[in-house]
This record gives sequence, structure tokens and C-alpha cells, in this order.
Amino acid sequence: MKQPYVVAIGASTGGVSALQELAAKLPPNFPAIMLVVQHIGIHRSVLPELLQGRGPNPAVHATHGLRPVPGTIYVAPPDRHLSLDGDRLSLRCGPKENHTRPAIDPLFRSVALHCRERAIGVLLTGQLDDGAAGLCAIKQCGGRTIVQDPQTALEPGMPMNALLQAEIDFCLALEDIPAALVAMVSAAPPSAPDAGEIPEDVEREVRINQGTDTLDPLLQVGQPSGLTCPDCGGALFEIEGGRPLRFRCHTGHAYSPRNLQYAQREVVEAALWSGARALQEKALLLRRLATVARSSGQTAEAEAGEKRGAAIEQQARELARMIESDPAGGA
Repeated sequence: MKQPYVVAIGASTGGVSALQELAAKLPPNFPAIMLVVQHIGIHRSVLPELLQGRGPNPAVHATHGLRPVPGTIYVAPPDRHLSLDGDRLSLRCGPKENHTRPAIDPLFRSVALHCRERAIGVLLTGQLDDGAAGLCAIKQCGGRTIVQDPQTALEPGMPMNALLQAEIDFCLALEDIPAALVAMVSAAPPSAPDAGEIPEDVEREVRINQGTDTLDPLLQVGQPSGLTCPDCGGALFEIEGGRPLRFRCHTGHAYSPRNLQYAQREVVEAALWSGARALQEKALLLRRLATVARSSGQTAEAEAGEKRGAAIEQQARELARMIESDPAGGA
């Protein structure tokens, strides 16, 4: 028997409503396996109930080791990477990728590796650029790709970056994606892959994501970048020959450029607020010491301490204003 198509869908900000609209327009008994990653972090998710309530196909949270079947939507549960391992689902609480877990790229890469021409990647609304590298892997392995038209997305960042960085077969308004999927999966899936050899970098990164390969030495897949990992502080290696540009550390954290920039901003902001706090505490200590000196009759020493404490407190206020006026905001 020929194996079914596998449709891997990734979404972030605005994705819940987009996924509901997509599910509502798919026909019942949709003849493909559907795997969904919505950026949810550790928060409770009722996405399967929402999708099943809007569409004719059942939806469930994925479970580790389950063999997925066509006509059911399998959703990554909170705080777990979802991937395909052969013909079964894999859930791991592994290192975050693109500063999130679940992440889209690990799912897309695994579907690319195990499904080849049967893989269909769909990237919907979201910020930054998770999913772009995964779509590249799907195309490298012979699959097809769909990106939501950025003009129809609540957050156009992920679709726009995918269009810039990956080879995309279709850029469609959200309302047109279900019909395109129906047309794709209506054709008989190929009985054997003919896309040539699987790219070594795709296969290796899938093994890393699934915990079956070591990251040492990273020099086999990249070169030291001079940057450090925002999650663990380890050295980041720039993946060679990868498209788009990406970074990994020995622990397994991985970043695309925009997600690395976003994560670095969080680290810098935390460090700056820590500096502001340290200055405020130093000012408090100096004022306390000045009070003790004044009560002991050491007027000159008290005045010097008060003056220095006031100067340091002013530095803390200026640093706080600088942080709060950051024009980058949370983007």
C-alpha cells in the first residue's frame, strides 16, 4: 500500500483562529496525516477541542509513539517538541529551538526526512522566522510548501521570512489553502522517493532533535560564531551550508537569525535591569552608611556618602529610562 501524504502545519501569533478556519474548510475524512505545531510554550492548550469544534475531522493532542492515521489532526502538546520518527509520533522535552518549545522547524525537518515527496509544509501567521528552515528542508527532500499570504496574516513575519529564505510552491490567502491541500493530496502519493539523496545536514539535525545523535564535535556541521547561546550561555556554532543562516550550541539549542536577535534582546534587557537594581542597592547602602556616620558625628563623611549615593541613584534612573525607551520594543 502506498503511504499517505503528511501535512505539517506551523503557526504562531494569530494561529489559533487561522488553524480553526483551515480546519473548518477541510473535507471530512481528509486523506492525509495532519501534524500541527502552534507556539504555545508551557501554557495549557485546548486547541484540539477548538479545531474539532470547527471542522469535520477529529483533533487530538499528539502522544509519544502513536502511529498517526489520515483524517485526524495531531497537535503538539504544551512544552513538547513534536516530530515524526519513521511512521510514529515523537514527543520530546528537548532543548528549545528558536527560543520556543514546541517549535515548528523540528517538525518540518522530521517530516521532510521521513516522508520525502509525501511531505507538505504549511506555514501560517506568526512573528519572526521559525518555520523557514524547515520549509527549506521539505523542498530539499522533494516535498511541497505553502505559505499564507502575508497580507492575510495577523502577523506577517513568519510568512514573509519564509518567502525570502525558502523555495515556496504556493503563497495563498488563508481561505484558499484548504482547497490547495485537497488538490495536492487527491493525487496518488509516490510509491518510492525519487528526490535523490537526503541532505546530510537535514538528517543530522533530525537526529539531534530526536536525541539520537551527539552534538560533538559541532565542527562537523559548523564553525564557531563568536556568539553565545541566550538560553544556556554556551558557544554558538554557525551551521555551514545551511539555508537560511542558523546557529546551534552544544546543548542543542538552535536559532534562526531573527529569533536569535529576539532572544539576545531579552538577555540584554535582563542584564540591564540587573545593573539598574545593583546601582539602586548600592545607593541604598551608601545612604544607610551616611546615616550611621552622621549619628556618630562624622558630618563630612556623611555628606560625602549622601552625595555619592545620590549620584549613583541618578545613574540607576538614567539606565532605567534607557531600557524603557528602547525603540525595538518586544519585536
